[in-house]
Amino acid sequence: MARIAVIIVNYDAADLAIAAVESVRARSHPGHEVSIHLVDNASPAGDGAVVAETARIRGWGEGVALYLESENHGFGRGNNLVLRKLAERGDPPDYVFLLNPDAQLENEAIAILADFLDSRPKAAMAGAQARNPGGKVPVPAAFRFPGAASHFVAALNFGPVARLMRGSQVALGGDLETRRVDWVSGAAVLARFDVWRELGFFDPIYFLYYEEVDLMRRAARAGWECWHVAEARIIHVEGASTDVRSARAERVRRPAYWYESWCHYFRSNHGRAGAIGVALAWLAGAGLNVPLSRIRGQKPAAPLNFFGDFWALSLRPLLGLRPGQRR
Repeated sequence: MARIAVIIVNYDAADLAIAAVESVRARSHPGHEVSIHLVDNASPAGDGAVVAETARIRGWGEGVALYLESENHGFGRGNNLVLRKLAERGDPPDYVFLLNPDAQLENEAIAILADFLDSRPKAAMAGAQARNPGGKVPVPAAFRFPGAASHFVAALNFGPVARLMRGSQVALGGDLETRRVDWVSGAAVLARFDVWRELGFFDPIYFLYYEEVDLMRRAARAGWECWHVAEARIIHVEGASTDVRSARAERVRRPAYWYESWCHYFRSNHGRAGAIGVALAWLAGAGLNVPLSRIRGQKPAAPLNFFGDFWALSLRPLLGLRPGQRR
């Protein structure tokens, strides 16, 4: 019987986080012992009190450990709070399952993923297939590692080039069969606890975004495999707890921490020169997209204020300059 610790990190999404907890409690997890750990990252709307009262009313008891924080630690550090406490115990879990507050189990996903890793000693991480709230349309949950080509293609947003360079696109598509991949979404991923402990868990420099890509890349460099398991399924309302979505009709400004995480990821994993190369590819694609979008009567594909924010928060630090101010 594998021992599995489920970690849910909430920020201003109490109703969703409670539903996520209940989706885990509603499953039997055959052959496995499951505990739940719910972190509230100092939600300003008072989510900590809401989940504490819910735990009392619904009788969650010792099966759901609450971490009601006075500081917003972000995603990686919020998970690290629980991961480090588990590491200090004399009997840490065999696996840890990260579940977004805006995600719910659709089937016995935790047991399916655990059985999968049990059967593949070289696999350290396995992610579930994600579907939209209607439960019918799969959404991307497995990916290639990003690089210069993927940034250029995504920023250019031009169909013929995208089709020509399909092999460089990061998202592998929602309707994907079970297969080995570079990395999977942190919305629903099961990992070997001892592997992540050896890697030092999440890099605490990240506040939000790129932290799971970084951890899975470090695992890959250490020789571990990552798999997408289509038989395990979740429902995911992408971006409901962060308001950053991969696809939306309107252009929105990305938060400063998104650019800071981007900068740290590429500098850490590609070196300063490599990160600058990726940055230039992204800027080239975004720059070419401006006249293309005008010709097609569309808005530019880049996020709102992209060029100024990217220069101030990502490119300046890569060039050895102080980060600039957002305007």
